[in-house]
Amino acid sequence: MGFADRRYTPSDRSWRGSSSGFGEWSAVTTLVIANCAVWIVCLLAHDLRPLALFGEPATLPDLLALASSPRLDLVEAWRFVTYGFAHSMATPWHLALNMLALWFFGPEVEDRVGRTEFFRFWFAAVLVSGLVWLASMVGGGDGGRTTFLVGASGAVMATLAVFIWHNPHRELLLWGILPIPAWALGILYFFSDVNGAYHHSGNVAHVAHIGGAMFGLAYAWRGWDLGDLVEAPGRLLQAQSRFRILRPDDEPPARPAPRRGGEPAAAASESPALDAELHESVDRILEKISRSGEASLTPEERDTLTRASRRLKERLR
Repeated sequence: MGFADRRYTPSDRSWRGSSSGFGEWSAVTTLVIANCAVWIVCLLAHDLRPLALFGEPATLPDLLALASSPRLDLVEAWRFVTYGFAHSMATPWHLALNMLALWFFGPEVEDRVGRTEFFRFWFAAVLVSGLVWLASMVGGGDGGRTTFLVGASGAVMATLAVFIWHNPHRELLLWGILPIPAWALGILYFFSDVNGAYHHSGNVAHVAHIGGAMFGLAYAWRGWDLGDLVEAPGRLLQAQSRFRILRPDDEPPARPAPRRGGEPAAAASESPALDAELHESVDRILEKISRSGEASLTPEERDTLTRASRRLKERLR
């Protein structure tokens, strides 16, 4: 079995999760605790108006929610993230249902992509869901009145979409009673949100749900790794450092010495520089696996691990 076929992060369904280090909470546990803590703080400060924003008194929940008519500058940019941690104060069920769904479906997605990548995925889903909802409200989508969006439902739907994509035939219990395959549950939720968005029914942001689900499907379908966006500048600089510009007056690079009669072909074709470069690439890939999970590897990185495994086997013969 080659490097690319091994699992470097053993599955662990405990409350600390498999992708976290010793003494660290899993991403799912961290997000659940953060959402519950924000709800408790907002509940305690709900009737207080000690904060003033641009001269107007505002409560803490008001400052966290995403408004349908936001300021055009970046002063209130935090709302695109904080709304995903603020839930309705009228009933605890809004928070409870979102966190239960995250707790049930999130750990398996986190096991697949890794702890750090799941954080990136969650915050990206919150941002995309908020932007989709905001776009639907352009032109006064609610009769010209300013409405507010709160809740992690969009990110939860994105997580559910990734779970269903990788486990379409997993049997789930609808309302805890009726067994149903995961793909059927996804279709049921999707058309329910489409119908709710079309008829503007209830006090539910159906458009945000749809935006989150679409983002989750695209993430799973395309096999995105949001960590690549962070590592892209470093990779570009590393790639540029490997190029060498040859001028007409430069000496041509030295050719490798011809292979002697008794020397193995593999030893003659491999230089210490190539071995060092391959070793460095393997270390970088293994570090990425421990950080973002095996599923985050690109086909080129898997080929590199396979080539390193084959070379190691040849040396041990």
